[in-house]
This record gives sequence, structure tokens and C-alpha cells, in this order.
Amino acid sequence: MSGKSKISRKLLSRNSFLFHILLAVVLTIVLFFLMVLFLSFFTRHGREIEMPDFKGKSADELIQNRTTEDFVFVVSDEIYEENARPGTVLKQNPLSGEKVKKGRKVYLTLAASQPPMVKMPELRDLSLRQAQIMLESQKLNLDKVIEKPSPYENVVLEVLYKGHTIMAGKEVRQGDKITLVVGKNIGDLPDESEVEQSEESEL
Repeated sequence: MSGKSKISRKLLSRNSFLFHILLAVVLTIVLFFLMVLFLSFFTRHGREIEMPDFKGKSADELIQNRTTEDFVFVVSDEIYEENARPGTVLKQNPLSGEKVKKGRKVYLTLAASQPPMVKMPELRDLSLRQAQIMLESQKLNLDKVIEKPSPYENVVLEVLYKGHTIMAGKEVRQGDKITLVVGKNIGDLPDESEVEQSEESEL
């Protein structure tokens, strides 16, 4: 009997050991899945949606539209475009088609109602070509070129805005029209000394 009891105790001890190992494995697996579920819920994993295309839409309507409650809209910039309706979306970030999570911030660039103000560059004493480049860099339009007799060929002598002289540094709106008065070669005109000599000879 003593031998059998020893064997029984060994079997019980072994079974108990295996049971505890199995229990530990099961608990580990359960804890692992619980952690995965918790992380999935916390990070909203698997709830990604496709970013819609908001270009051309009114920012006010987007904010009021309940179908866009999945996003938070942030106006990051305004750009003037001549043919764009003010307040409409010109650019967005993230781009349409990207996979994003609900609640994602969407940064919008809107169409401004008026062109921004810019400072008139210094154009006097520049060549006509240089002045055109400077106007283009400020998004100003060259309206017309008026030629004026001068020994300085194609050099800007005066800058006109709405018919009046404008000085460098004055603010105008992008897209405004500027007139340039440039020098015209007067090499063919008689020299002042020659005119004086001809007048003396007539006397």
C-alpha cells in the first residue's frame, strides 16, 4: 500500500504541475487577446476611413454638414484665385483617397475674397525687361508701356498707377495694372549745340 500511495502522490503532483502550466498558458493567451482588444479600441484600429475630396466645397457648409462629423476642419491658409469662389476649398491635407482615422484634423486652404496687398517694387532706372520680371514676381500686371524721349533706351523713367505716379513701397493689390514710362532713343534728334549754331547763323 505504501508503494501505491507513493505512486499516487507522484501522479497527483505531476498532474497538478501540468495543470498549473496549462492554466498559466491559458491565462497568458487570454491576457494577450484582452490586451489586443484594448489596444484596438484605444487606437481605433480597423476604423480607418477614406478621406473624401473637399476641393471646391464651401468651408462653412462642411462645418455645418453632419456627414463630416468624422473630421475636425482647420483653416491653415487663404489664397486668392481669380476664378475661385471665396470661402471654397482650394487644397486639403490629408489628400483625398488617403486612409485616416475618425476625428482626424483636416487642414484647408481656402479661396480669399480679395487679393492680398503687396508693396510696389522699385522699378525706376531698371530695364523694361527687369521691371516686367519684378512686376510678375509681385503678381502685378503690366498695363501699357509709354515711350518718352530719353538718352536711356528702354530704361524705366516713371511708374504710373491709375494714371498717377506711384513711389516704391506704396501698397497695391495683387493683380492691379501698372503703366511704365520708358526711355526712347533720341539719337536722331539734333544736338542742342547744333540747334544753337543754326539759330546764330540765321541771325
